[in-house]
Amino acid sequence: MTVRVLARQVAMDITTKYCHKEMESYGQCVAAHPSTWQQHCQELKMKVAQCTSSHPVIQKIRTDCSKEFTEFERCLLENQNSPTSCSAHVARFLGCAETVDLAGVAVNPVPQPS
Repeated sequence: MTVRVLARQVAMDITTKYCHKEMESYGQCVAAHPSTWQQHCQELKMKVAQCTSSHPVIQKIRTDCSKEFTEFERCLLENQNSPTSCSAHVARFLGCAETVDLAGVAVNPVPQPS
């Protein structure tokens, strides 16, 4: 597993958890348009990006777990040939993400019109 794949997988796990609806719509569009999905699904791709950049839970995780994520990224950069050696860093980051205090955070915010 490459560094980028591992980092992408961690980000995808969090995105899927909090932007499930957007990810599902985008995935269905890609499946429905296998040869032209880049054109047909651009708006849905943008909705996924908007969700990941604006979702209150993801923002809170980015803030509260920035130290763990930075350590994870540093480990990946230092161990590009063996990213699996960063599994403890991944576990710490995901553990942090799971324990973020979401009191007062809109877990299922009302989507804002684009």
